[in-house]
Amino acid sequence: MAKTTDIAADVARLGQRAEAMLAELGAISSDPSRLVRLFLTPEHRRAADLVASWMRDAGMTVTEDALGTMRGHWRPEVKKRFLIGSHIDTVIDAGKYDGPLGVVCGILAVREIAARGLDLPFGIDVLAFGDEEGSRFRSTLSSSLACTGNFDQSFLSLTDNDGITFGDAIVAYGKRVEDIPAAAYDPAHVAGYIEVHIEQGPVLEAEDLPLGVVTGIIGQSRMRVTLKGEAGHAGTVPMRMRRDALAGAAEIMLAAEQAALRSEFDGMVATVGQIEALPGASNVIPGCVNFSLEFRSTTDEKRENAIQQVKTAAQHVASRRMLEVTFEQLYGMNTTACTPIMQDQLADVISGLGYRPIRMPSGAGHDAQVMAQLCPTVMMFVRCRGGISHNPAEFASESDMGLAIVALTDFVEAFSKATSELVIPGRA
Repeated sequence: MAKTTDIAADVARLGQRAEAMLAELGAISSDPSRLVRLFLTPEHRRAADLVASWMRDAGMTVTEDALGTMRGHWRPEVKKRFLIGSHIDTVIDAGKYDGPLGVVCGILAVREIAARGLDLPFGIDVLAFGDEEGSRFRSTLSSSLACTGNFDQSFLSLTDNDGITFGDAIVAYGKRVEDIPAAAYDPAHVAGYIEVHIEQGPVLEAEDLPLGVVTGIIGQSRMRVTLKGEAGHAGTVPMRMRRDALAGAAEIMLAAEQAALRSEFDGMVATVGQIEALPGASNVIPGCVNFSLEFRSTTDEKRENAIQQVKTAAQHVASRRMLEVTFEQLYGMNTTACTPIMQDQLADVISGLGYRPIRMPSGAGHDAQVMAQLCPTVMMFVRCRGGISHNPAEFASESDMGLAIVALTDFVEAFSKATSELVIPGRA
C-alpha cells in the first residue's frame, strides 16, 4: 500500500511540475495571440536557453550543436549514452504539448534517476531538437538527421517565407555550417533512444488508457502536383472547350482519396493540405493549379502502389481535359519499426504501474524514426484529450504526464538491467 501511495504522490508532483514547465515554454512565441515557435528564430533561441536552464537544474552539463539541438548530459564522463529526446519547435498556431512534453519528461526523468541513486551502465543525454515540424523550411527532421550523421546538405539552400536560406539562418543563429558533421553520434557509443509524445490521436482516450507503446512510425510520401491548362474568360469559354486546371485537380484529389480508402485498413491516409489556383480571379478559369499531396501508411509497398494509381489516373485526367500534369517529390520517409525488445520492456513497465499496455502505430512522423537509423529505438504515447494536436486545444492531463515520467524513469532502469546488446532493425 505504501508503494502505491508513493507512486501516486510522485505522479501528482511530476505532473504538476511538467505542466508548469510546459506553460512557461508555451509562452515563448513570435505571435502574442497564438503559439508560433519556428526553427532557428529568436523564439527558438529563448526556448532553447530556458530548456538549458532546466537541464542544468537537473544536474546535467549542457552543450548545443550546429543546428541548435540543446543537449543535456547526465554523467558526461561515461562514454556509452542513452538518449531521450523530442522537439521544441512548433507548427503555426500550435498547442504546447506536441514535442516539448517529451523534452520536459526527459529532464524530469533524469532528475528522478539521480534522486533514486540508480547505478546505470551508461550516461544519459536529453535532446531538444529544433526542426521536427518543418514549419519554417521544408527540412523536416534535419536536427535529428544531423545527430545520426545523415544531414542532407541540400537543405542549406532551402528558403523560408522571407527568402532567408537555411544556411544563412544557421549563421544568424550564431552557429557554423561546417560544424554540422560534428553533431553526429558514434553508433558504438549509443545504447538506445526513447521519445515520449502525446498520441495526437483518439485511441488511448477511447480505450481509457493513459499510456501506449508505439510499434512503429508510419511512412510518408509528400509531393507537389502541378496542372497547367489555359486561363480564360469565365463567361465566354464554353464548358466543353475549357482547359480548366482546377477541375482537373479536383478529379485527381478524389482519385487520391479513393486510393487511400482502398487500403484504409493498412493505415493508409491521403491528404491535400495546400491548393493554389492561378491567376486567382473569380471571373477567370484557372490556368494553373499547384497542390500538395501526402500519403501515409504502415506499409511502404502499398503506399507506393497507391501513389502510382493516382499518377495513372492523373495522366488520364490530363489527357481528357487537355492539361499538363507533373508530380514533384518533396519528402519521403519509409515506415520505421520500433525495436521489439524495447517495446516489450516498456509494456512491462506500464503493466507494472497497473495499466494495460496497448500497442499502436504512430500515424505522425517523429524524430524517433530518424534516430532508429542510429540505435535501438522506442516511443511512448501519452493520452491527449479528443486526440487533438497541432491546435491550441491540445491537452494532456497532469496525471497522465506524471505517470509518463514515472514510466520513463522505470523504463530506463529496466532497460539498463535487462539489455546488454540490441540490434538495430535492418542493420547487421
